[in-house]
Amino acid sequence: MSDLREERVLEEVRDAWGVIRVLEVGDYRFLEFGEAIEQSCTYTRDPAWLEYDYTRAMLLGALCHEAPENALFLGLGGGTLTQACLKFLELEDVEAIELRPDVPRLAMQYLGLADDPRLYVRIGDALELLDSAESCDLLFVDLYTDTGPAPGHLAWTFLENCQKRLSPGGWLVINQWGNDDGKPLGAALLRGLFHRHYWEIPVKEGNVILLVPADLDQSLNFDALTARAEALAPRLGYSLQPLLDVLRPAS
Repeated sequence: MSDLREERVLEEVRDAWGVIRVLEVGDYRFLEFGEAIEQSCTYTRDPAWLEYDYTRAMLLGALCHEAPENALFLGLGGGTLTQACLKFLELEDVEAIELRPDVPRLAMQYLGLADDPRLYVRIGDALELLDSAESCDLLFVDLYTDTGPAPGHLAWTFLENCQKRLSPGGWLVINQWGNDDGKPLGAALLRGLFHRHYWEIPVKEGNVILLVPADLDQSLNFDALTARAEALAPRLGYSLQPLLDVLRPAS
């Protein structure tokens, strides 16, 4: 009998940015860029299951909004967070902008991303296509390559435009690279850009998830967020409480 933990390559493609690989290990499938740089993990028995804390923290960020109707994902990856949001939030329209044309195909073919009528995927550079996107209640920034975060994660004008794309009451959720001191990459830039008016969730993978409201008059209602997280826990199959426990104002 073969070892269920044996690694199998399901598909490997090469594009203008390098190699994209889909691997399977037991009940899990992984999307990798370059030399074994893992981008996404999918539990094949439940593609909406979020295996990693950083994706769970981004979902918690979505719960900052009382009743989001639309969402924009900058960077699709394996689509696990998109799949979770489509399943657990009452979203009507979801747009994803993904740089690499093969990524959405691989996500749907191997990683369980549903061909949902609410989901529209555009191929191209998020920094160039953001201005043509609709305003949204939730905007997720997760732009990573095989060498780390894309330039947009430290681009003042781009991040400023992401916040401007939010509808009143909206939330910007950024998967930011973490430094050795536990602060997000570009902390000084972020504090200046968002006037220290945002919240952070450090996660065990080393990243720091940023929760940024649409404007300075909007704040985070921690009690309401906790209540929404507790109500969703039975459907999720896990608790978001450990992430609530480490949620902090901008450092």
